[in-house]
Amino acid sequence: MATVVQPALMIMPAIVSGLVIGIYEILLVHRDVTIPTHRFGHALHALIIAVIAALAVFNVPFVFNMFPQLAKIPYVGSVLGFRIIIGLIMMGKIHGVSAALKGAGMSSHGMRETWMHSLIVAALVILAPYVWPFIAPMIPQWAGGSIPVKK
Repeated sequence: MATVVQPALMIMPAIVSGLVIGIYEILLVHRDVTIPTHRFGHALHALIIAVIAALAVFNVPFVFNMFPQLAKIPYVGSVLGFRIIIGLIMMGKIHGVSAALKGAGMSSHGMRETWMHSLIVAALVILAPYVWPFIAPMIPQWAGGSIPVKK
């Protein structure tokens, strides 16, 4: 009987990367929000979405295993194609939040968010799994890195 092998999940590297990307997004998008409760809500939204995006791009084989239909879509069915789609979704989400804040009058003097900032966040999401092996030696093991924890 054939056994099905589940892909290993990369949880901590994705969470750490997502938090870093989310904090960067908070600095870009939310510096102009003047109402503290709105600032907190948008910051929380940015962190959650960035972590979800990072979990998706770090665990593409797992996502394809959970949703096999995605693997059959041309271009999206490859690891790089899926990561690019997630990055484009992030870029659209960031720019959409920026436009919504402008339209609702929730920014003090206009959002400084540009397509370039959205593109940078999207690139960070796409490149995070490729960069992780280079930064893992500088991160403690409890955070998914390779520095041993001293006891």
